[in-house]
Amino acid sequence: MLELVLYARPGCHLCAETRSSIEAYLSERRDRGLETAVLVERDISTDAAWERAFFAEIPVVEVGDNRLTLATGPARLRRFLDQALGVAVAG
Repeated sequence: MLELVLYARPGCHLCAETRSSIEAYLSERRDRGLETAVLVERDISTDAAWERAFFAEIPVVEVGDNRLTLATGPARLRRFLDQALGVAVAG
């Protein structure tokens, strides 16, 4: 199963909102029988390299080689995840 990585830090309200949006999105996909991913949250304050790379850009969401920085709007996040995870084709 794919990993969906959320780079965040404690106390980041935008990160909390993004986490909630991701959880709702993944739940919706599961309910529709679509492929989903495992949400893995990484606290950038625990790794100096992550903190340097992402401090000004969190929340950051990665799926495979796809990355979305400043992942703050539900619609923008949904478009990214639809593309990264694949959308169902109506049949």
